[in-house]
Amino acid sequence: MQLTVKNLEGKSVGQVDLRDEVFAVPFNEAVVHQALVRQMANARQGTADTKTRGEVAGGGAKPWKQKGTGRARAGSIRAPHFKGGGIVFGPHPRDYSQAMPKKMRRLALLSAISNKASEDCLILVEDLQVKEPRTREIVELLKNLEIQASALLVLPDVDLQVIRAARNIPKVSTQLARCLSVAEVLKHKYVVMSVSAARQLEETFGPQGS
Repeated sequence: MQLTVKNLEGKSVGQVDLRDEVFAVPFNEAVVHQALVRQMANARQGTADTKTRGEVAGGGAKPWKQKGTGRARAGSIRAPHFKGGGIVFGPHPRDYSQAMPKKMRRLALLSAISNKASEDCLILVEDLQVKEPRTREIVELLKNLEIQASALLVLPDVDLQVIRAARNIPKVSTQLARCLSVAEVLKHKYVVMSVSAARQLEETFGPQGS
């Protein structure tokens, strides 16, 4: 497929041929959904914990005698129905991570990227760089590209100037091409990447890199 390449002023400077195996993959909603759920689950710490009646302090003595008081029999003031008692069916530390085959993860990412391309929400630029790490540099770039919604800036390599310039802008994020995730692609309306980042995507997630 062919996509238009723009410069940092937002003007078209030509077109580039991209591999259909990466940027023109049919959208697979089921796989994309599974990949997104997996990524969100894997991000959970799973450290939530509550104490059972055997873990809370106190409760060693029988609160009142078994018979003759008119009250229900009780063996511990730390039973779940007492204030300060143990918690029934509360959360305990667990592993929320989910497994997913590598080929399915790759398909999900390429489906998400290809969907952005089909909706004209994938914007290619000659080179994604800024003169200095200032917020106004990225604001001006987004204005030139006519982007008024959330945007993901995809970089071929770590560029601290771009990262620092974009980090204070709401709904604008940066990510490396080789570390691109389904969640980040879906979370943003537009995906902006340089031609070199697009080539890196082809090398990393194309058939020969899978």
